Amino acid sequence: MGITRTSSGLSSKNAEIEARRSLVRRVVESSTFAKSERLSSFLICICDLTLSGRASEINEQKIGTTVFGRAPDYDSSIDGIVRPQASRLRQRLDLYFNGEGVNEPVRITLPRGSYVPVFEPNPGQSPAVDPPSVPAVIPSVSSPSETSATLPWSLRSARLPWILVMVLLAALLVVGVRSAKRFAANTSTSSTPNPLWSVLFRPNQRTIVVPSDTGLVMWQSATRQSIDLEGYLSGSYRAQSTGDIPTGQLDPADIASRRYTSIVDLGIVKQLTQIADAQKNKLALSYARDVRVDDLKEANVVLIGAAVANPWVELFEPKMNFVFADAHIRQYTVVNRAPTGTEPVRWTANYDDVQHRVYGVVGFLPNLGGTGSVLILEGTSMAGTQCAWDFVADDSSFLPFVNHIRRPDGSIPYFQLVLESKNLTGSAVKRSILAWRVMD
Repeated sequence: MGITRTSSGLSSKNAEIEARRSLVRRVVESSTFAKSERLSSFLICICDLTLSGRASEINEQKIGTTVFGRAPDYDSSIDGIVRPQASRLRQRLDLYFNGEGVNEPVRITLPRGSYVPVFEPNPGQSPAVDPPSVPAVIPSVSSPSETSATLPWSLRSARLPWILVMVLLAALLVVGVRSAKRFAANTSTSSTPNPLWSVLFRPNQRTIVVPSDTGLVMWQSATRQSIDLEGYLSGSYRAQSTGDIPTGQLDPADIASRRYTSIVDLGIVKQLTQIADAQKNKLALSYARDVRVDDLKEANVVLIGAAVANPWVELFEPKMNFVFADAHIRQYTVVNRAPTGTEPVRWTANYDDVQHRVYGVVGFLPNLGGTGSVLILEGTSMAGTQCAWDFVADDSSFLPFVNHIRRPDGSIPYFQLVLESKNLTGSAVKRSILAWRVMD
Protein backbone atom coordinates (compact mmCIF):
# COMPACT_ATOMS: atom_id res chain seq x y z
CA MET A 1 0.00 0.00 0.00
CA GLY A 2 2.83 2.35 0.84
CA ILE A 3 4.48 1.77 -2.53
CA THR A 4 1.20 2.48 -4.29
CA ARG A 5 0.80 5.82 -2.53
CA THR A 6 4.37 6.85 -3.33
CA SER A 7 3.96 5.97 -7.00
CA SER A 8 0.71 7.89 -7.16
CA GLY A 9 2.34 10.88 -5.50
CA LEU A 10 5.20 10.85 -7.99
CA SER A 11 2.79 10.63 -10.91
CA SER A 12 0.82 13.57 -9.56
CA LYS A 13 4.01 15.62 -9.11
CA ASN A 14 5.22 14.79 -12.62
CA ALA A 15 1.84 15.75 -14.06
CA GLU A 16 2.03 19.09 -12.24
CA ILE A 17 5.53 19.77 -13.58
CA GLU A 18 4.48 18.89 -17.12
CA ALA A 19 1.43 21.15 -16.82
CA ARG A 20 3.70 24.02 -15.77
CA ARG A 21 6.07 23.35 -18.67
CA SER A 22 3.07 23.49 -21.00
CA LEU A 23 2.08 26.80 -19.42
CA VAL A 24 5.56 28.22 -20.09
CA ARG A 25 5.26 27.12 -23.73
CA ARG A 26 1.88 28.84 -24.08
CA VAL A 27 3.26 32.02 -22.59
CA VAL A 28 6.29 32.29 -24.89
CA GLU A 29 4.20 31.36 -27.94
CA SER A 30 1.62 34.06 -27.18
CA SER A 31 1.40 37.32 -29.11
CA THR A 32 2.47 39.13 -25.92
CA PHE A 33 5.89 37.44 -26.09
CA ALA A 34 6.09 36.78 -29.84
CA LYS A 35 8.17 39.86 -30.60
CA SER A 36 10.70 39.40 -27.80
CA GLU A 37 12.92 36.37 -28.28
CA ARG A 38 15.24 37.45 -25.48
CA LEU A 39 12.52 37.74 -22.84
CA SER A 40 11.18 34.36 -23.96
CA SER A 41 14.64 32.82 -23.54
CA PHE A 42 14.94 34.45 -20.11
CA LEU A 43 11.62 32.96 -18.99
CA ILE A 44 12.38 29.50 -20.40
CA CYS A 45 15.79 29.45 -18.69
CA ILE A 46 14.61 30.27 -15.18
CA CYS A 47 11.46 28.13 -15.42
CA ASP A 48 13.40 25.13 -16.71
CA LEU A 49 15.87 25.35 -13.83
CA THR A 50 13.05 25.73 -11.31
CA LEU A 51 10.99 22.84 -12.66
CA SER A 52 14.12 20.67 -12.78
CA GLY A 53 14.70 21.20 -9.06
CA ARG A 54 17.69 23.49 -9.65
CA ALA A 55 16.23 26.80 -8.49
CA SER A 56 19.24 27.29 -6.20
CA GLU A 57 21.40 27.75 -9.32
CA ILE A 58 19.42 30.77 -10.51
CA ASN A 59 21.30 34.01 -10.04
CA GLU A 60 22.25 37.10 -12.03
CA GLN A 61 25.56 35.60 -13.16
CA LYS A 62 23.90 32.40 -14.41
CA ILE A 63 21.28 34.31 -16.39
CA GLY A 64 23.87 36.67 -17.84
CA THR A 65 25.95 33.80 -19.22
CA THR A 66 23.10 31.50 -20.28
CA VAL A 67 20.62 33.97 -21.76
CA PHE A 68 22.70 37.00 -22.72
CA GLY A 69 25.90 35.28 -23.82
CA ARG A 70 28.19 36.92 -21.29
CA ALA A 71 31.53 35.34 -20.38
CA PRO A 72 31.44 33.11 -17.27
CA ASP A 73 33.63 35.57 -15.38
CA TYR A 74 31.85 38.77 -16.42
CA ASP A 75 31.30 41.40 -13.70
CA SER A 76 27.54 41.81 -13.19
CA SER A 77 28.12 44.89 -11.02
CA ILE A 78 29.46 46.69 -14.10
CA ASP A 79 27.40 45.02 -16.82
CA GLY A 80 23.85 45.21 -15.46
CA ILE A 81 22.05 43.70 -18.45
CA VAL A 82 20.03 41.22 -16.37
CA ARG A 83 18.29 43.62 -13.97
CA PRO A 84 16.43 45.81 -16.49
CA GLN A 85 15.52 42.74 -18.55
CA ALA A 86 14.08 41.07 -15.43
CA SER A 87 11.99 44.18 -14.90
CA ARG A 88 10.70 43.99 -18.47
CA LEU A 89 9.95 40.28 -18.02
CA ARG A 90 7.83 41.08 -14.96
CA GLN A 91 5.91 43.65 -17.00
CA ARG A 92 5.37 41.24 -19.88
CA LEU A 93 4.15 38.46 -17.56
CA ASP A 94 1.67 40.85 -15.95
CA LEU A 95 0.48 41.87 -19.39
CA TYR A 96 -0.03 38.25 -20.47
CA PHE A 97 -1.87 37.07 -17.36
CA ASN A 98 -4.09 40.16 -17.31
CA GLY A 99 -4.88 39.72 -21.00
CA GLU A 100 -4.41 36.62 -23.14
CA GLY A 101 -3.75 34.41 -20.13
CA VAL A 102 -6.44 35.73 -17.84
CA ASN A 103 -8.15 32.31 -17.82
CA GLU A 104 -5.00 30.31 -17.08
CA PRO A 105 -5.47 28.39 -13.80
CA VAL A 106 -1.86 29.04 -12.79
CA ARG A 107 0.06 32.31 -13.01
CA ILE A 108 3.84 32.79 -13.31
CA THR A 109 5.30 35.69 -11.34
CA LEU A 110 8.82 36.94 -10.80
CA PRO A 111 9.01 38.53 -7.33
CA ARG A 112 11.01 41.72 -7.08
CA GLY A 113 14.51 41.12 -5.81
CA SER A 114 14.47 37.53 -7.06
CA TYR A 115 15.08 35.71 -10.34
CA VAL A 116 13.28 32.52 -9.25
CA PRO A 117 9.82 32.24 -10.87
CA VAL A 118 6.79 31.41 -8.75
CA PHE A 119 3.85 29.35 -10.00
CA GLU A 120 0.71 30.32 -8.12
CA PRO A 121 -3.08 30.17 -8.58
CA ASN A 122 -4.27 32.81 -11.02
CA PRO A 123 -7.00 34.95 -9.44
CA GLY A 124 -8.05 36.04 -12.92
CA GLN A 125 -8.38 39.49 -14.39
CA SER A 126 -9.81 42.14 -12.14
CA PRO A 127 -13.11 43.58 -13.39
CA ALA A 128 -12.78 46.76 -15.36
CA VAL A 129 -13.16 49.87 -13.27
CA ASP A 130 -13.39 53.52 -14.08
CA PRO A 131 -10.20 55.52 -13.58
CA PRO A 132 -9.97 56.93 -10.05
CA SER A 133 -11.05 60.49 -9.53
CA VAL A 134 -8.36 63.07 -8.91
CA PRO A 135 -8.37 64.91 -5.56
CA ALA A 136 -9.70 68.44 -5.67
CA VAL A 137 -6.26 69.88 -4.97
CA ILE A 138 -5.10 68.56 -8.34
CA PRO A 139 -7.67 69.78 -10.87
CA SER A 140 -8.08 68.51 -14.40
CA VAL A 141 -6.79 71.01 -16.92
CA SER A 142 -8.30 71.97 -20.23
CA SER A 143 -5.91 72.73 -23.05
CA PRO A 144 -6.34 73.80 -26.69
CA SER A 145 -7.15 71.17 -29.26
CA GLU A 146 -4.40 69.13 -30.86
CA THR A 147 -4.02 67.46 -34.21
CA SER A 148 -4.03 63.68 -33.89
CA ALA A 149 -0.56 62.25 -34.55
CA THR A 150 0.61 58.78 -33.60
CA LEU A 151 3.87 56.90 -33.66
CA PRO A 152 4.58 54.88 -36.80
CA TRP A 153 3.57 51.69 -34.94
CA SER A 154 0.21 52.18 -36.59
CA LEU A 155 1.62 51.91 -40.10
CA ARG A 156 0.20 48.80 -41.68
CA SER A 157 2.77 48.06 -44.36
CA ALA A 158 6.18 46.52 -43.75
CA ARG A 159 7.47 48.80 -46.54
CA LEU A 160 6.60 52.45 -46.05
CA PRO A 161 5.94 54.70 -49.07
CA TRP A 162 7.80 58.01 -49.05
CA ILE A 163 4.54 59.90 -49.42
CA LEU A 164 3.25 58.43 -46.14
CA VAL A 165 6.37 59.61 -44.33
CA MET A 166 5.95 63.13 -45.71
CA VAL A 167 2.30 63.24 -44.61
CA LEU A 168 3.35 62.08 -41.14
CA LEU A 169 6.03 64.76 -40.88
CA ALA A 170 3.55 67.42 -41.99
CA ALA A 171 1.12 66.35 -39.27
CA LEU A 172 3.87 66.42 -36.66
CA LEU A 173 4.88 69.91 -37.77
CA VAL A 174 1.35 71.13 -37.01
CA VAL A 175 1.49 69.55 -33.54
CA GLY A 176 4.90 71.08 -32.87
CA VAL A 177 3.84 74.59 -33.88
CA ARG A 178 0.71 74.42 -31.74
CA SER A 179 2.75 73.12 -28.82
CA ALA A 180 5.14 76.07 -29.03
CA LYS A 181 2.21 78.50 -28.99
CA ARG A 182 0.71 76.78 -25.95
CA PHE A 183 4.04 76.90 -24.13
CA ALA A 184 4.45 80.62 -24.75
CA ALA A 185 0.91 81.30 -23.49
CA ASN A 186 1.25 79.11 -20.41
CA THR A 187 4.61 80.44 -19.24
CA SER A 188 3.91 84.12 -19.87
CA THR A 189 0.97 84.22 -17.43
CA SER A 190 2.59 82.49 -14.45
CA SER A 191 4.10 84.57 -11.65
CA THR A 192 5.37 81.58 -9.64
CA PRO A 193 8.51 79.94 -11.06
CA ASN A 194 8.31 76.26 -11.90
CA PRO A 195 10.53 74.59 -9.25
CA LEU A 196 11.36 71.71 -11.58
CA TRP A 197 13.61 73.89 -13.73
CA SER A 198 15.86 74.97 -10.86
CA VAL A 199 16.45 71.26 -10.12
CA LEU A 200 17.18 70.25 -13.72
CA PHE A 201 19.30 73.30 -14.54
CA ARG A 202 22.02 73.78 -11.96
CA PRO A 203 25.29 75.69 -12.08
CA ASN A 204 28.35 73.54 -12.74
CA GLN A 205 26.30 70.52 -13.84
CA ARG A 206 25.43 69.54 -17.38
CA THR A 207 21.83 69.14 -18.51
CA ILE A 208 21.27 66.88 -21.52
CA VAL A 209 18.09 66.33 -23.53
CA VAL A 210 17.76 63.09 -25.51
CA PRO A 211 14.95 63.05 -28.11
CA SER A 212 13.45 59.83 -29.39
CA ASP A 213 14.98 57.84 -32.26
CA THR A 214 12.13 57.83 -34.77
CA GLY A 215 14.19 55.75 -37.20
CA LEU A 216 14.35 52.99 -34.58
CA VAL A 217 10.57 53.11 -34.12
CA MET A 218 9.96 52.90 -37.87
CA TRP A 219 12.41 49.98 -38.20
CA GLN A 220 10.63 48.03 -35.46
CA SER A 221 7.26 48.77 -37.02
CA ALA A 222 8.40 47.64 -40.47
CA THR A 223 10.15 44.45 -39.33
CA ARG A 224 7.78 43.54 -36.45
CA GLN A 225 10.80 43.08 -34.18
CA SER A 226 11.66 44.64 -30.82
CA ILE A 227 15.08 46.08 -29.95
CA ASP A 228 16.25 46.40 -26.35
CA LEU A 229 18.99 48.70 -25.09
CA GLU A 230 21.76 46.16 -25.62
CA GLY A 231 20.72 45.55 -29.22
CA TYR A 232 20.36 49.27 -29.79
CA LEU A 233 23.86 50.04 -28.57
CA SER A 234 25.42 47.23 -30.60
CA GLY A 235 23.76 48.56 -33.75
CA SER A 236 23.53 45.06 -35.22
CA TYR A 237 19.89 45.52 -36.19
CA ARG A 238 20.89 48.27 -38.63
CA ALA A 239 22.95 45.76 -40.62
CA GLN A 240 20.21 43.15 -40.93
CA SER A 241 19.25 42.23 -44.47
CA THR A 242 15.61 42.84 -45.31
CA GLY A 243 15.65 41.29 -48.79
CA ASP A 244 14.74 42.92 -52.08
CA ILE A 245 13.00 46.26 -51.70
CA PRO A 246 10.39 47.18 -54.36
CA THR A 247 10.97 50.42 -56.23
CA GLY A 248 9.52 53.43 -54.45
CA GLN A 249 9.46 51.82 -51.02
CA LEU A 250 11.74 52.42 -48.07
CA ASP A 251 14.36 49.98 -46.83
CA PRO A 252 13.98 49.56 -43.03
CA ALA A 253 17.77 49.18 -42.68
CA ASP A 254 18.21 52.53 -44.42
CA ILE A 255 15.62 54.12 -42.14
CA ALA A 256 17.36 52.77 -39.05
CA SER A 257 20.71 54.22 -40.12
CA ARG A 258 19.30 57.74 -40.35
CA ARG A 259 19.17 60.15 -37.42
CA TYR A 260 15.46 60.87 -37.43
CA THR A 261 13.41 62.36 -34.63
CA SER A 262 9.95 63.92 -34.55
CA ILE A 263 9.03 67.57 -34.85
CA VAL A 264 7.20 67.15 -31.52
CA ASP A 265 10.48 66.24 -29.83
CA LEU A 266 12.22 69.16 -31.48
CA GLY A 267 9.50 71.47 -30.20
CA ILE A 268 10.15 70.22 -26.67
CA VAL A 269 13.89 70.70 -27.15
CA LYS A 270 13.32 74.28 -28.31
CA GLN A 271 11.20 75.06 -25.27
CA LEU A 272 13.76 73.48 -22.93
CA THR A 273 16.43 75.64 -24.54
CA GLN A 274 14.37 78.73 -23.73
CA ILE A 275 13.98 77.55 -20.15
CA ALA A 276 17.74 76.94 -19.88
CA ASP A 277 18.39 80.48 -21.13
CA ALA A 278 16.02 81.86 -18.51
CA GLN A 279 17.92 79.86 -15.86
CA LYS A 280 21.20 81.31 -17.22
CA ASN A 281 22.27 77.81 -18.10
CA LYS A 282 22.91 75.73 -21.20
CA LEU A 283 21.20 72.67 -22.61
CA ALA A 284 23.17 69.98 -24.45
CA LEU A 285 21.38 68.01 -27.18
CA SER A 286 22.43 64.39 -27.66
CA TYR A 287 21.03 61.83 -30.08
CA ALA A 288 20.04 58.61 -28.29
CA ARG A 289 22.67 56.64 -30.21
CA ASP A 290 25.43 58.90 -28.86
CA VAL A 291 24.51 58.81 -25.17
CA ARG A 292 26.84 57.00 -22.77
CA VAL A 293 26.06 55.47 -19.38
CA ASP A 294 28.32 58.03 -17.69
CA ASP A 295 26.02 60.78 -18.99
CA LEU A 296 23.17 59.23 -17.02
CA LYS A 297 25.37 59.00 -13.93
CA GLU A 298 26.76 62.53 -13.92
CA ALA A 299 24.30 64.89 -15.65
CA ASN A 300 20.71 66.00 -15.32
CA VAL A 301 18.87 64.39 -18.24
CA VAL A 302 15.56 64.73 -20.07
CA LEU A 303 14.58 61.54 -21.93
CA ILE A 304 11.80 62.00 -24.49
CA GLY A 305 9.84 58.93 -25.57
CA ALA A 306 9.09 55.46 -24.24
CA ALA A 307 11.69 52.67 -24.33
CA VAL A 308 10.59 51.62 -27.82
CA ALA A 309 11.75 55.02 -29.09
CA ASN A 310 14.38 55.85 -26.47
CA PRO A 311 15.90 52.60 -25.13
CA TRP A 312 17.75 54.41 -22.32
CA VAL A 313 14.43 54.51 -20.46
CA GLU A 314 14.96 50.78 -19.79
CA LEU A 315 17.60 51.60 -17.17
CA PHE A 316 15.06 53.48 -15.06
CA GLU A 317 12.08 51.14 -15.45
CA PRO A 318 13.04 48.91 -12.46
CA LYS A 319 12.21 51.87 -10.19
CA MET A 320 9.04 52.90 -12.02
CA ASN A 321 5.51 51.80 -11.19
CA PHE A 322 3.97 52.93 -14.49
CA VAL A 323 5.73 51.34 -17.46
CA PHE A 324 4.94 50.80 -21.12
CA ALA A 325 4.33 47.50 -22.87
CA ASP A 326 3.72 47.04 -26.59
CA ALA A 327 0.99 44.42 -26.37
CA HIS A 328 -0.18 44.29 -29.97
CA ILE A 329 0.17 46.17 -33.22
CA ARG A 330 -1.97 49.34 -33.02
CA GLN A 331 -2.10 49.09 -29.24
CA TYR A 332 0.04 50.51 -26.45
CA THR A 333 -0.44 49.79 -22.79
CA VAL A 334 0.64 51.55 -19.61
CA VAL A 335 1.07 48.84 -16.98
CA ASN A 336 0.29 49.68 -13.36
CA ARG A 337 2.64 47.37 -11.45
CA ALA A 338 1.11 47.91 -8.03
CA PRO A 339 -2.45 49.25 -8.26
CA THR A 340 -3.91 50.94 -5.19
CA GLY A 341 -7.55 51.48 -4.38
CA THR A 342 -9.69 51.30 -7.51
CA GLU A 343 -6.82 51.82 -9.94
CA PRO A 344 -6.85 49.48 -12.97
CA VAL A 345 -3.90 47.22 -13.71
CA ARG A 346 -3.37 48.89 -17.06
CA TRP A 347 -4.51 51.63 -19.43
CA THR A 348 -4.60 50.68 -23.10
CA ALA A 349 -4.61 53.10 -26.01
CA ASN A 350 -6.12 51.55 -29.12
CA TYR A 351 -5.54 53.49 -32.32
CA ASP A 352 -9.05 52.51 -33.46
CA ASP A 353 -10.61 54.06 -30.34
CA VAL A 354 -13.38 56.41 -31.46
CA GLN A 355 -12.73 58.58 -28.40
CA HIS A 356 -9.05 58.99 -29.39
CA ARG A 357 -7.80 58.47 -25.85
CA VAL A 358 -4.05 58.76 -25.39
CA TYR A 359 -1.95 58.35 -22.26
CA GLY A 360 1.19 60.10 -21.12
CA VAL A 361 3.61 59.23 -18.34
CA VAL A 362 5.85 61.70 -16.53
CA GLY A 363 8.70 60.31 -14.46
CA PHE A 364 11.00 62.40 -12.28
CA LEU A 365 13.73 60.19 -10.84
CA PRO A 366 17.33 60.34 -9.59
CA ASN A 367 20.01 59.75 -12.21
CA LEU A 368 22.02 56.53 -12.16
CA GLY A 369 24.78 58.02 -10.04
CA GLY A 370 22.52 59.77 -7.54
CA THR A 371 24.19 63.06 -8.46
CA GLY A 372 21.31 64.64 -10.36
CA SER A 373 17.84 64.09 -11.75
CA VAL A 374 16.16 62.59 -14.82
CA LEU A 375 12.87 63.75 -16.34
CA ILE A 376 11.19 61.09 -18.49
CA LEU A 377 8.36 62.03 -20.88
CA GLU A 378 6.52 59.07 -22.42
CA GLY A 379 3.32 58.56 -24.35
CA THR A 380 1.22 55.89 -26.01
CA SER A 381 1.61 58.03 -29.12
CA MET A 382 3.30 61.28 -30.04
CA ALA A 383 0.18 63.04 -28.82
CA GLY A 384 0.63 61.18 -25.52
CA THR A 385 4.22 62.36 -25.21
CA GLN A 386 3.04 65.87 -26.01
CA CYS A 387 0.44 65.52 -23.26
CA ALA A 388 3.20 64.59 -20.77
CA TRP A 389 5.29 67.62 -21.74
CA ASP A 390 2.32 70.01 -21.74
CA PHE A 391 1.50 68.99 -18.18
CA VAL A 392 5.04 69.72 -16.98
CA ALA A 393 5.39 72.95 -18.96
CA ASP A 394 1.95 74.33 -18.08
CA ASP A 395 2.29 75.96 -14.66
CA SER A 396 -1.49 76.05 -14.17
CA SER A 397 -1.57 72.24 -14.11
CA PHE A 398 1.89 71.37 -12.78
CA LEU A 399 2.16 73.78 -9.84
CA PRO A 400 -0.99 72.53 -8.05
CA PHE A 401 0.34 68.97 -8.31
CA VAL A 402 3.78 70.00 -7.02
CA ASN A 403 2.27 71.92 -4.12
CA HIS A 404 0.28 68.82 -3.21
CA ILE A 405 3.36 66.56 -2.99
CA ARG A 406 5.97 68.98 -1.61
CA ARG A 407 8.00 67.85 1.38
CA PRO A 408 7.75 69.83 4.62
CA ASP A 409 11.04 71.57 3.78
CA GLY A 410 9.58 72.77 0.46
CA SER A 411 11.65 70.49 -1.78
CA ILE A 412 10.13 68.36 -4.56
CA PRO A 413 10.23 64.58 -4.10
CA TYR A 414 10.77 62.29 -7.04
CA PHE A 415 7.48 61.19 -8.56
CA GLN A 416 5.71 59.49 -11.43
CA LEU A 417 2.22 60.00 -12.84
CA VAL A 418 -0.14 58.85 -15.60
CA LEU A 419 -2.16 61.31 -17.68
CA GLU A 420 -5.10 60.85 -20.02
CA SER A 421 -6.01 63.12 -22.89
CA LYS A 422 -8.71 62.89 -25.55
CA ASN A 423 -7.22 63.97 -28.83
CA LEU A 424 -10.26 65.22 -30.74
CA THR A 425 -9.60 67.36 -33.80
CA GLY A 426 -11.44 70.63 -33.69
CA SER A 427 -12.55 70.44 -30.04
CA ALA A 428 -11.00 71.06 -26.63
CA VAL A 429 -8.78 68.34 -25.19
CA LYS A 430 -9.20 67.60 -21.50
CA ARG A 431 -6.06 66.45 -19.70
CA SER A 432 -6.37 64.73 -16.34
CA ILE A 433 -4.23 62.82 -13.85
CA LEU A 434 -5.24 59.17 -13.52
CA ALA A 435 -2.72 58.01 -10.91
CA TRP A 436 0.56 59.06 -9.37
CA ARG A 437 3.28 57.87 -7.01
CA VAL A 438 5.71 59.79 -4.84
CA MET A 439 9.08 58.07 -4.57
CA ASP A 440 10.99 58.04 -1.28
